[in-house]
Amino acid sequence: MTAVEICIDDVEGASIAEECGADRVEVCAALSEGGTTPSMGLVSAVLSRVSRIGVQVLVRPRAGDFVYSPAEVEVMLGDIAAVRALRAAVPVGFVVGALTADGAIDTAVLARLVEAAGPCPVTFHRAFDTLPDLPAALPTLISAGVARVLTSGGAPTAADGADVLRSLVAGSAGRIAVLAGGSVRGANVAALVAATGVPEVHLRAGEPVSSSSTSATGVSFDAVPRLATSARPIRAVLDALAPPS
Repeated sequence: MTAVEICIDDVEGASIAEECGADRVEVCAALSEGGTTPSMGLVSAVLSRVSRIGVQVLVRPRAGDFVYSPAEVEVMLGDIAAVRALRAAVPVGFVVGALTADGAIDTAVLARLVEAAGPCPVTFHRAFDTLPDLPAALPTLISAGVARVLTSGGAPTAADGADVLRSLVAGSAGRIAVLAGGSVRGANVAALVAATGVPEVHLRAGEPVSSSSTSATGVSFDAVPRLATSARPIRAVLDALAPPS
């Protein structure tokens, strides 16, 4: 069965994902900016609400590129330590990524992050998709002890990157999990898995929600609809991946 991971930035999203039958959640903040490290309050609340589903925590100190200063690396190490100090009854892992200024994997920073994670599995995020040769970069992640790589195959969507995803799965040889992400939906997930052989898929199951308040002054912060995790797209993916009855 293909594992399904849901990217969330809301507490309720963890419960929704677990109730629907997803395998993991990735907890983030600022998804409109590609995701940053969530608050420890959010991570703690998610961990207190789930009893089965795995919890991955994004560690990204800011939006923008993935070239980090020594001070930013210290922030990342501190966030990993803070999450590891929380009580958890479910498997916890970390989602990280670091590049050098010339566009390669920053192996020195990655080694420090993996060491800080200890026994918790590490996923390398879609910074991977910016590299010039993804199959050639895969052994670097394997050597670093990374458990999983989140990737669209270097394309705007996972469907567009299917050929590269297939080569990554072949090159992984079971040493690292290839987690396909990038516009994964119920309508395309079965074809994607069949075409690539990816063992895991990742999606943001967000849908717009209406504001629950009104402004008495005309000043509003709701110009862009807020997205919240919804059961509908999660169930659509799970149904599409379910074995025929």
